[in-house]
Amino acid sequence: MIGGANPNPANGHASQHHVVTVAPEAMHDWPSIWHRRRSQRPTHLKQSAGNPSCCIFRVPASLKDLNPKAYKPRIVSIARTTMGMIEEHKPRFFEALLARTISSGVDFNHFFTAIALKEKEIRDCYSEPLTFGSAELIEMMVLDGCFIIELFRVIDSIIPREWDDPLFSMLWPFTSFIRDFLCLENQVPFFVLQTLYDMSKLPSEPPSVELALRFFNYAVQRPLEDLKRYYGVSNVKHLLHLIQLSPIDIPVEEPRESNPEYLQLVPSVTKLRRSGIKFKPGKCDGWLQIRFTDGLLEIPPLATDDLTGSFFLNCVAFEQCYCHCQSHITSYVTFLGCLMPTADDASYLSDCNVLENYYGTHTDVASFFNDLGKNLVFDISRCYLAGVMMDLNSYHRTRWRVRWTGFKHTYFGTPWYLISALAASFGLMLAFIQSFFALYGYVLPPKQ
Repeated sequence: MIGGANPNPANGHASQHHVVTVAPEAMHDWPSIWHRRRSQRPTHLKQSAGNPSCCIFRVPASLKDLNPKAYKPRIVSIARTTMGMIEEHKPRFFEALLARTISSGVDFNHFFTAIALKEKEIRDCYSEPLTFGSAELIEMMVLDGCFIIELFRVIDSIIPREWDDPLFSMLWPFTSFIRDFLCLENQVPFFVLQTLYDMSKLPSEPPSVELALRFFNYAVQRPLEDLKRYYGVSNVKHLLHLIQLSPIDIPVEEPRESNPEYLQLVPSVTKLRRSGIKFKPGKCDGWLQIRFTDGLLEIPPLATDDLTGSFFLNCVAFEQCYCHCQSHITSYVTFLGCLMPTADDASYLSDCNVLENYYGTHTDVASFFNDLGKNLVFDISRCYLAGVMMDLNSYHRTRWRVRWTGFKHTYFGTPWYLISALAASFGLMLAFIQSFFALYGYVLPPKQ
């Protein structure tokens, strides 16, 4: 126990020394307590979670609290927990794959052995220790991986599907598959998919990256020529990482000297409009390519819906956890959140055909981007939009332009405002003329 200060009888003042006594049994237990603590290993975030090989994480609570449902799979769970309905179909897909590969000498044991050789690499990919035993983990990876690549093949018409297969005869599972395959906590290492695909691939089949991108493109519907530019991406960690990489085709700008006065977050659409800035849907190659030139901000059109929202949430969570990738999606959503803090800002971007809102009301869209921007680690100096932000702020802060544009917006924003202003000016001029002649007649009356 810790005691208070003892009075000093010699001088009547309290001593500055404290008496500390420790129970003997506590001192006896310290060695065993310390030994037990030293033998413990982190169970929620491994010590090796900062390595480049670790790429599958639990979503941080600060992000998950905003929208818990966005990070949970709906119908298909990969490498984590089981979801009965789809889990029952995974062996069926694996059997169908084996029926095609057995003729070339690749059987059940070949698939399991190939994945067993990569067990340590697989475990290193997860930020938390996997509690599965070796046999259970290998079985899970084989069944999950083969289910994914067989699903890709069926959707791409590489292999035929049974006409009455419930996973394909109904419309709703497909959207759920896309959404679930992009959940950060629902990933399987891409090298597992690559290994299983290469072992079962026919010479006529496309590379694994191309097949995966074509699967997700059924939801995004990008032109095939645009999609082909991303077939060569490499060092893919998992499917979410692949889709995070695919829209990143940003032209390299000439190095510019940073100006702290202007290298700040940008104002809202409403404030930027007051300084004369106009908004236009951009015709850039990628939807991340935002440009600002001579008072015109070009933003490639963005369609917002539940799938887009889920992708942004999981992609931002991945970029916040995995420091070995670029954070362009985080920069992009932060920029949009600055532009539209209110429903009026989102509504104006929609009117300009920059925003296609299938997510909900304009208030919902504005709230989504603003909530997503909270609690994020964001280095504006390394943001790919740093140049755009500096130019926007510099243009906006030119005071005479702000005042003149605000005056035009207030008094000449619509024809009725213009007519009213002209009528008021004309009335004022008549009143001035009338007052002038009245005063003139009083000061210099006409001679009789």
